[in-house]
Amino acid sequence: MKGKKILIAASGSIAAYKIPILARFCIKAGAEVKVVLTPSAATFVSPLVLSTLTKNEVLVEMASGNSWANHVALGRWADVMLIAPASCNTIAKMAHGLCDNLLLSVYLSSVCPVLIAPAMDEDMWHHPATQKNMKTITSFGHTIIPAEHGELASGLIGMGRMAEPESLFNHLMTFFQESQQLSGYSALVTAGPTFENLDPVRFIGNYSTGKMGIAIAEALAGKGCNVQLVLGPTHLRASHSNITTTNVVSAHQMYKICSDLFPSMNIAVMSAAIADYTPNEVSAVKIKKRENDFTISLKKTDDILKHLGSIKKNGQLLIGFALESNNEKEYALGKLKEKNADAIVLNSLNDQGAGFSHDTNKISIFEKNGKETKYELKTKNEVARDIAEKIIELLG
Repeated sequence: MKGKKILIAASGSIAAYKIPILARFCIKAGAEVKVVLTPSAATFVSPLVLSTLTKNEVLVEMASGNSWANHVALGRWADVMLIAPASCNTIAKMAHGLCDNLLLSVYLSSVCPVLIAPAMDEDMWHHPATQKNMKTITSFGHTIIPAEHGELASGLIGMGRMAEPESLFNHLMTFFQESQQLSGYSALVTAGPTFENLDPVRFIGNYSTGKMGIAIAEALAGKGCNVQLVLGPTHLRASHSNITTTNVVSAHQMYKICSDLFPSMNIAVMSAAIADYTPNEVSAVKIKKRENDFTISLKKTDDILKHLGSIKKNGQLLIGFALESNNEKEYALGKLKEKNADAIVLNSLNDQGAGFSHDTNKISIFEKNGKETKYELKTKNEVARDIAEKIIELLG
């Protein structure tokens, strides 16, 4: 943890009394700690105590006197943001993107991983609205540090007690250990569709948004990997500092970039939905509507996965994707062998909530040694983390 930058954000809960203990643990481990409090949290824990422990000003309000708290800079400063305690109210605001205090402004501006330690009374914890909000913020890629069963501020005994400082510290330690699992490795990831131009205004494409591939790039980067993301046309962007993005439009452009990058990579994940065919001729002017039928002559695009499989060296790990609507397993296994890949990630269009445009996905991973691993329907961020864990397993 030495040299790591930890931002602790506390909302209004009696559990805020645990934060000075946690801050001291982190500082003794060599981390730099900054603290943000909501005005309500400042009534439960002293900003003066926290600023003395951390040797950094504790921020509560957006502005004080003639100065303001730069929430954007703070959100970009941290290696990790720990929201603890995260009250029922704060979790609800996070789930819906509300921004009425400094803590939420920093949260919405942050580009680092976010850990959340809920704290509330038992009935609030079990309420369907709270559980729905928890699922929503989990879908953002955040990690929930489970609440514990114990004595609550109301005097009841039940679920909702925030984890103890020792447990929060251990979660931070685990986070930083996992963030170094792929340190020193490099990965090539493709994402999004490709567009094959017919004329200056029309193209052949597909419904891919790039969500899955970008999530994989983020998951690998979060484990310390240096990622080269080759991204087809999409409005989505990757934000992790370990990711370098090259934007392309066509399958041929993606083929050239991947061919250049792959020889120096340890890992390649080909998750882009690359067009199988492209027009033989591209009109320099807009094609006008005609009275009779219109025929387009197409040719096959370059097979990027097959090409990378043919030049793959010992020690390189090549992962392909297969999106199928029938005979799914048969086609995935055939692709695994034909492309000389080490694993194929299979999506089926027959699975509800899987495939293009969804925020969720359901996959199976087939390995070269014959092993098949099935996963339940999850958010694409969770699926990306599963794929990253499988890559670490395959790397040995």
